[in-house]
Amino acid sequence: MEEPTVPDMTADGAGPSVTAGASDGRQISRGLILQTALDIVDRDGVDGLSMRRLSDAVNRDTTVLYRHLPNKAAVLDGVAELVLSQLTVDTTDADWAAQLRTVAHAFRRLALAHPNVVPLLVTRPLATPLGQRPPGTLRPLEDVLTLLVAAGFPGEDALHIYRVLFAYLHGHVVNELQEIVERPEETDHVLRLGLHRLSITEFPHLRALAAALASYDGAAELDRGLDLVLAGLAETLTQPARTPPTT
Repeated sequence: MEEPTVPDMTADGAGPSVTAGASDGRQISRGLILQTALDIVDRDGVDGLSMRRLSDAVNRDTTVLYRHLPNKAAVLDGVAELVLSQLTVDTTDADWAAQLRTVAHAFRRLALAHPNVVPLLVTRPLATPLGQRPPGTLRPLEDVLTLLVAAGFPGEDALHIYRVLFAYLHGHVVNELQEIVERPEETDHVLRLGLHRLSITEFPHLRALAAALASYDGAAELDRGLDLVLAGLAETLTQPARTPPTT
């Protein structure tokens, strides 16, 4: 029975990419390469991904990979794109604040599903110029801008809001995932014990908040921060346009 192939859509959805030939007759595509790379990162982290490991995983020579992705940086961008493609924004939602909250929780769920990819979601936009990023990584930005402009924000204000929102989201998920990825052995009991060993004269507030720190709820904490962020944005929306100063 012939083995099924994985269709690869270009970033703009125009259609499948050119298929590279292989000795075993199977097809390989950009989508298959990136899904395999994502599987490696999910399992072994970003440091566990190399072009050699990736070529071994898809059973192809490294040169075949380079026909679809020119270098490892492009693979990393593509992995981020693959995950971000799952983040959808309802640009027609009349309640822009509720929609941004929905997007924020969806982003958190993606982060929890792919904790090892979070460093790419946070750092790849800084490492790759805007005009060179895969279009799929820009889709959330375009959709949030569409939502906010329709809600009455000027374009530049909408861009500022996007930056504030995702700066908060990035910081939140990095903080939450640190406990899962970096210090999974630090249980609530260990955390409470460690805090109570601190000097009460030097760290009175940390000791007093030991119970709150030990009972950290990522979803509730996200909502609390969103309450503050979205309230500030709503206030901004209701403000009259500034009058240019007279000379």
